[in-house]
Amino acid sequence: MVDNTGVKTRHFLQLMLLSALWGASFLFIRIASPVLGPNVMAALRIALATLTLMAIMRLANERWPWRHWRELVGLGTLTVAVPFLLYAWAALHLPAGYSSLLNTMAVPFGVIAAAWMKEDTLTATKALGCLCGFAGVALIVQLGPVEPTPSLLLAALASVVAAACYGVSTTWMKRATTRMSPLSIAAGIHAAALILLAPGAAWSMPDARFTPGALAAVAVMGIVTSGFAYWLNLRVLAQVPPVATMSSAFMIPLFGVAWGHIFLGETLGPGMFWGGALVLAATGLVTGFNPLKWLSILRAKTD
Repeated sequence: MVDNTGVKTRHFLQLMLLSALWGASFLFIRIASPVLGPNVMAALRIALATLTLMAIMRLANERWPWRHWRELVGLGTLTVAVPFLLYAWAALHLPAGYSSLLNTMAVPFGVIAAAWMKEDTLTATKALGCLCGFAGVALIVQLGPVEPTPSLLLAALASVVAAACYGVSTTWMKRATTRMSPLSIAAGIHAAALILLAPGAAWSMPDARFTPGALAAVAVMGIVTSGFAYWLNLRVLAQVPPVATMSSAFMIPLFGVAWGHIFLGETLGPGMFWGGALVLAATGLVTGFNPLKWLSILRAKTD
């Protein structure tokens, strides 16, 4: 079981901020992807994030970690290129709330990967959590407010694969922070992902419609929810256990569903509530995260 006492108040607040930002990103993806197309939207988002991080690197007088380029390409593929593209495509068929809930599956996949990489032990409780997570996903898809058509099922699968990429890469990212600074990793993985997605974006460019709303959504995603947020996430990851950083996935659906309902008028069906509850319970089981215990620790520290 994870000991969350090592997570300080500032880390908790940073994880809360990350959850709010990443929850909002599903709203912006839902706005921009149908207009720009998945390839163009993902590439523009990554390009803006890369420029933002390059500017911060220049101000911080940091150098590019060129000798780790192979690792950065691998991390950029797994943590940026593939999930960004999959979520952009899924947004053509899934409400923002769906995607944010399915994103929580990063935690079970992360725990399984950590056990396989000998970084953690897969206990019976964690295995039960994984089963609950998969059951929650099935409930969301079957009983949600959107009819479970083949395209929706494929979009849900794409979201789960994207979440798996995030979960599997967390331990690898943690190891990378021992060799490179969080800022250089964030810039490097986005630059690598941009190179990978640029050809597909160029091919899809003629079909994109560059409306003010879509461009504004991409600008916020690129600068704030990707550039700044990835840097902040890596700073936290360098200081706390990997599973603790994954616990931010608890709160992302709360923000994602709320933003989708408030700004896009997305319907909240019973499957969303019960399936979401199962997914959140799953993440609690696999990480050992107890929100009541964490809140009591925070209260004790602030008294």
